[in-house]
Amino acid sequence: MKMLINVAESVVADALRGMAASHPELTVDVENRVIVRRDAPVADKVALVSGGGSGHEPLHGGFVGRGMLDAACPGEVFTSPVPDQMVRAATAVDSGKGVLFIVKNYTGDVLNFDMAAELAEDEGVQVAKVLVNDDVAVTDSLYTAGRRGTGATLFVEKIAGAAAEEGMPLERVEAVARRVNELSRSFGVALSACSTPGKGGPTFDLPPGELELGVGIHGEPGRERRAMMTSREIADYAVNAVLDDLPPDNPVLVLVNGMGATPHLELYGFAAEVHRVLGERRIAVARTLVGNYVTSLDMAGASVTLCQVDEELLRLWDAPVRTAGLRWGC
Repeated sequence: MKMLINVAESVVADALRGMAASHPELTVDVENRVIVRRDAPVADKVALVSGGGSGHEPLHGGFVGRGMLDAACPGEVFTSPVPDQMVRAATAVDSGKGVLFIVKNYTGDVLNFDMAAELAEDEGVQVAKVLVNDDVAVTDSLYTAGRRGTGATLFVEKIAGAAAEEGMPLERVEAVARRVNELSRSFGVALSACSTPGKGGPTFDLPPGELELGVGIHGEPGRERRAMMTSREIADYAVNAVLDDLPPDNPVLVLVNGMGATPHLELYGFAAEVHRVLGERRIAVARTLVGNYVTSLDMAGASVTLCQVDEELLRLWDAPVRTAGLRWGC
């Protein structure tokens, strides 16, 4: 397996050095593994902090900047960051208005963010937490109790980030983030396994003629394996799985998310099929985002995330954002 790396042990640090060189609007602490917007702390603004294992880029470091996160903590590949990173991030971005931790539901992330919240509060930082658990594929997984946190993390970070940028207090930003999570659902499909730098090869076995329906972002098993399906058939299965769990009453935001190794040509073709299914179910689409945003290293495949939006959530989604991974309106 060929990879564009030096050695496996320095992959995360090398990537952070590259991010620092490429984005002077960020402060990147390579040694302590913390990425902070350079103008932090922003006066009179609630700060947002998230993080998780590396290998899902641009999540989360790529979403640090105006209108989204104030800081992110990257762990080792597919490994949770540690509480010291989270506390360092929280104290660096807190303006006195409080910090919201946005946590994907993976056991290591949940435990470490809980510990970090206690430590940060000991240092005088007011902390609130929101758990993202949008994946409808399985009730529990290898790494979670309850549903996994996947694509909806982008919706939560973007919309809550806009709420914080507007000057909402901590309790309102937290409420907005919880509402986005409650109104979002995801389903993912793997066409090939991912490969970690440490292993140097596929992390699970997926024969060429098969796909995994309901896979997680670390290659965790999903609902079932089947013979390879067409884009149309996959869209029918994935979108209906989401809608069966949460039939929408309002228009939806659509995220067609690549897992890291699927070309945009295929993702846009898949997006066409997702729109077809939604049209057949008479569900209005407010906005669509297509690309690689919550990835699993080089895994081929895609996920679909839908989020029901009212006027307020749509306004916050459309608000300006300027990060390495998501940018519009400024």
